[in-house]
Amino acid sequence: MNRQFYEVTKGNILVVDDRQENLHCLAMMLANDGYEVRKVRTGKMALVAAQAKLPDLILLDIIMPEMDGYQVCRQLKSNPQTEDIPIIFLSALDRPEDKILGFEAGGADYITKPFQILEVLARVKNQLTLKKLQQQLIEQNEKLQREIGDRVRAEIALKKANQELQRLAILDGLTQLANRQRFEEYLQEQWEQLGIRQGPLSVILVDVDDFKAYNDAYGHLAGDECLRKIAGAIAIASNRRADLVARYGGEEFAAILPQTPLSGALQVADAILRDIEQLNLTHEQSSVSTRVTVSLGVATGIPRSEVDPHVLVSEADAALYEAKRTGRNRYCIGRYSYGKNDEKSA
Repeated sequence: MNRQFYEVTKGNILVVDDRQENLHCLAMMLANDGYEVRKVRTGKMALVAAQAKLPDLILLDIIMPEMDGYQVCRQLKSNPQTEDIPIIFLSALDRPEDKILGFEAGGADYITKPFQILEVLARVKNQLTLKKLQQQLIEQNEKLQREIGDRVRAEIALKKANQELQRLAILDGLTQLANRQRFEEYLQEQWEQLGIRQGPLSVILVDVDDFKAYNDAYGHLAGDECLRKIAGAIAIASNRRADLVARYGGEEFAAILPQTPLSGALQVADAILRDIEQLNLTHEQSSVSTRVTVSLGVATGIPRSEVDPHVLVSEADAALYEAKRTGRNRYCIGRYSYGKNDEKSA
């Protein structure tokens, strides 16, 4: 097929990995699917290549000599010319804190090695689709400004386009929940507001049990549909107007529950476990059940201005780890929750 046709419809991708075999595998896989691919083996070369010809997307390894992937990502995001390029981390590092560092550095997604070809292609397509939609909205915005002569009509149309851009910027494309960026913003907002009122704030972290085994057994398309259904169940369980449910990363979700004491948060956690059980999603490879299950970490506290709000998230994350360690398909309570060191199994 004509390579120029692929350049127009698929886009060009910069692959950064210090291992030649990884570069070769990814480049061949992407090229076979119709992408133009450039390969570099160091972070410094990636910065030069991105400046020389802006890629549509970057697949970025983390562990590299001289400059790691986090540093490369931060430099790209600090440059106005390259800040809008979506970056997908592709790394053997699979701890939650490694993924958090990736998102904090500006990454749009995170894939752990060894990777599955279909997963990489699906995530690449998803990020390029989001970028294309954003670009279309920007172009429509510019066209409206050129074509609408009436100032009032132009301002109304521009406002609508900007609102749509803002909505896309805080939305997770797969689940239609809030994304990690919106979670961080809302957590800070509620921490400040409830710190003034001295009202309780609860955070629940939810992780799908043995989700990698689910993807391996049923395929990534089924995995995506599973995540969408779980997202819907969590949203139903956390349905107050002030509650926010977000996709925290991969198969992990988070709920922020303002003005909610520990007892109320535990009611929501119970509802999440019950609603996901009622989904009755088959998972024969699970170490817990023949159906899809989740583990939860719950933390509650009274915000204080001198305390970082991520203390609450860290406690929920530690409680989630404890729920995983003690058998999964349950929730545990973080130590920050009113100073208690309680935990509860569902």
